[in-house]
Amino acid sequence: MLSRQHAIAIALEHATGAQLDALCEQAAGVRDTHWPNTLTYSRKIFIPLTNMCRDTCGYCTFVKHPDSGQANILNPSQVLASVLKGQAQGCKEALFSLGEKPEKRYRYAKDWLATLGHTSMVDYLTEVCEMVLDKSLMIPHVNAGTLTFNELKQLKNVSGSMGMMLECTSDRLMKKGQPHYACPDKVPGIRLKTLEDAGKLDIPFTTGILIGIGETWEERVDSLMAINTLYQEYGHIQEVIVQNFRAKAGTAMANAPEPTLDDMRRTLAMARLILDPAISLQAPPNLAQEYPHYIAAGINDWGGISPLTKDFINPERSWPQITELATACEQQGYALQERLTVYPKYLQAGERYVTKALHQAMPAWRNDGLAVEQCIDNTTFQGVAHG
Repeated sequence: MLSRQHAIAIALEHATGAQLDALCEQAAGVRDTHWPNTLTYSRKIFIPLTNMCRDTCGYCTFVKHPDSGQANILNPSQVLASVLKGQAQGCKEALFSLGEKPEKRYRYAKDWLATLGHTSMVDYLTEVCEMVLDKSLMIPHVNAGTLTFNELKQLKNVSGSMGMMLECTSDRLMKKGQPHYACPDKVPGIRLKTLEDAGKLDIPFTTGILIGIGETWEERVDSLMAINTLYQEYGHIQEVIVQNFRAKAGTAMANAPEPTLDDMRRTLAMARLILDPAISLQAPPNLAQEYPHYIAAGINDWGGISPLTKDFINPERSWPQITELATACEQQGYALQERLTVYPKYLQAGERYVTKALHQAMPAWRNDGLAVEQCIDNTTFQGVAHG
């Protein structure tokens, strides 16, 4: 039997006009109570450690087959060069994004890893994260997909936070003709297990849903409810992203319809009302420049924005200028503030979520847990450091 909250969320599928405006107003009220006056972002660089993956999702252009001539694994020197360039521009987060377990499908990937002295991408990722911590002032945030308990435990020691999009809890999307067909790492149960194990390990974690890939409204609701249930048990989910599908040429979903603005508003508002208010709600600012609408629907964060590297997952969608985003926030009555890859609640919880070594490596943070050095494009100014 559905809970009352679940049933109400499902009933909102066709909210439009005045009803949708009222829904957004309610969601914004929750945001303003728990995340008042300020919207946040993380100043980052995007490091695509490898663009090989054993999955072949129907909407993805990031992944390159070994036979394409474009498949690669970045070497440590390439990673460090990007990190130091980002550091010079005030970035504090090194976002590692990579395809899932390519060495388990492609000999090409396995052999390339061997030249780097490793047999698995997770072990190599651990090495380069250690290098970033040793040779820079930046903190890794790791998006490595589904991971075992031991892999998560290993990576917790070298990353401030981690992430993996749940995307959707529907097994139906695994069937032939659906976007996750023949994608072993997109099995919802496996992704939920990764989220649960991250909770058991007290890892500050980012997850979210991808809308417009063939899921039903009820499946969106189910996905958000599943995320919230894990948060209620473990308390580790620091942010949830609602990401809108964008059609890309050359993919199986090149001609699929994209979510409308009302669909995005409806989903954001519903997410804000379903999720615990302590979970940050994020919408990517580069996939559709609908800043006022997203703010009005209850978001409080824009995610990572890079002044240096493109969004390798959506390369056709450039990042907004941070000054442009700050102006949009101010016009709606909010200040834009830079945060670290670890949210304040988790930074301020001692060594439960962040190891002692990572605490010591963390860029300075203010009493409110946000970054001391606030960077708005090429301008920086100092706040008050924590005591």
